[in-house]
Amino acid sequence: MHRHTDTPSEAATATDPAGTTTAPTDTITALGLVPAPSRARATGDAAFVLDDTTTLVAGPGTGSTERWLRATLGAAFGLPLAPGREGGPGTVELRTDPALAPEEYRLTAGAATGVRLTGGSPAGVFRGAQTLRQLLGPGAFRRAPLAPAPRPTVPAVEIEDAPRFPWRGFMLDVARHFTPKDDVLRHLDLLAAHKLNVFHFHLSDDQGWRVEIERHPRLTGTGAWRPRTKYGHRASDLWDETPHGGFYTQDDIREIVAYAAERHIRVVPEIDIPGHSQAAIAAYPELGNRDVVDTAALTPWDNWGVSPHVLAPTETVLRFYEGVFEEILDLFPAEVSPFVHVGGDECPKDQWKASPLAQARIAELGVGDEEGLQSWFIRHFDRWLTARGRRLIGWDEILEGGLPEGAAVSSWRGYAGGIAAAEAGHDVVMCPVQQVYLDYRQDGGPDEPVPIGYVRTLEDVYRFEPVPPGLSEEAARHVLGTQANAWTEVMPDRARVDYQVYPRLAALAEVAWSALPAPAARDFAGFTARMEPHYARLDALGVGYRPPGGPLPWQRRPGIGGHPLEGAPPVV
Repeated sequence: MHRHTDTPSEAATATDPAGTTTAPTDTITALGLVPAPSRARATGDAAFVLDDTTTLVAGPGTGSTERWLRATLGAAFGLPLAPGREGGPGTVELRTDPALAPEEYRLTAGAATGVRLTGGSPAGVFRGAQTLRQLLGPGAFRRAPLAPAPRPTVPAVEIEDAPRFPWRGFMLDVARHFTPKDDVLRHLDLLAAHKLNVFHFHLSDDQGWRVEIERHPRLTGTGAWRPRTKYGHRASDLWDETPHGGFYTQDDIREIVAYAAERHIRVVPEIDIPGHSQAAIAAYPELGNRDVVDTAALTPWDNWGVSPHVLAPTETVLRFYEGVFEEILDLFPAEVSPFVHVGGDECPKDQWKASPLAQARIAELGVGDEEGLQSWFIRHFDRWLTARGRRLIGWDEILEGGLPEGAAVSSWRGYAGGIAAAEAGHDVVMCPVQQVYLDYRQDGGPDEPVPIGYVRTLEDVYRFEPVPPGLSEEAARHVLGTQANAWTEVMPDRARVDYQVYPRLAALAEVAWSALPAPAARDFAGFTARMEPHYARLDALGVGYRPPGGPLPWQRRPGIGGHPLEGAPPVV
């Protein structure tokens, strides 16, 4: 897309004139695999060439990978990949072995053996298939064969690999700017290509409600549409006067969840409570603090930041959201979505402080103050979700007022919240704003489009460590993993999301998957070398990433101001 061309995958390893691979100085770097596998070695066999006679053998439990390989490699190379017999030299063979960890896999390739891919579970087989696709070169990432087509060739290698963390995620905010369903499916394909396995789906906020709830139709009838949108940072004086909105029907959600499940990706839906709720209150004014504000006059918010409009602490509100979550649980089955995210962050308390009803509720419940009232909201839905076999997860503000037993924390305000939660025995996903907020600028140069926040480069993300230094061994076991977050206030379309997210999400994927040394000792030069062939893969996929040399002319946004912050706040 930018500057790369498709090349045969033989170029990834050294070869002699007969086409037999020889062991390079650094096999993993030579193969250009991202994320880096645990171990890889060249075997000295000849490379395995796929052609019209190549067969695909799928053992029990590998059907999702079998379907995926036929759909992707079959289309990319125009090959039938017909069913074959086990043990044949011209086969790609898939099997599971429960002796391996669930996402662990072993891949062997060569002319004499074909491709043998074994995973500890169907998910492990699928992770290995992503490695196989990378070994086949950038042409494997296209939707139709090139003409003249390079030979689809797998170098002769043995790879052993397993992930470091069970939670390797990406959060996409579709509330600030709506992401059409097809683009969501595309994001899932990109996550799968990077061995990421959690899609955090941010479905509601002040600026829009994005999921159909049948018993509350105005959530999308009114709450999914705002009259205009701030263009650029909230300090900008520019507006887009075009009404903005959109939502996913329940069948859209079912399709997205099924698509994710085929790729062994968990989906974590987020419905924000009790803050970030202006769109819901605009749709149903009785949800707000009507004794202190005219909620009937509200529309979904057209600006950025934190709206003062929060949910009223009433039984009516609890019943309303129980109905919402009942439908959410139906749309996101437990086997794909064991966690449900309730937000819980950035909840201004001004309306509660001014509300006689809220103050009476604090006294009635005996929760002490407004912080206790927020904790009451979270505890209620923690019990409600637990009773239905799900786990609540929320941003680290849910620690305020006491964290319900069994709840997990997304630690976004630095390490401190995650450390406190982990030391108290709660599971944690580390996603600190200082490190992995991909809406933040990638460079300090003047050409960055609508630059927000402080600079976090590709190298900064690569050197992020999800387990804080000094954390006790027991607490460290509660760090489920990490995820990158993409908030879309200044990302109105696919091109802007691509630019902000890639290539930095590739670095986060390696941090989450690979057993890397301490941050200062990480081989960023080696990662940069492996990114060269990976950029060609992203080009083939049509990803509009930020090139290493800076934004291309059409990626800039002259005249649209951002919001520079002086330096970076300390990581705490």
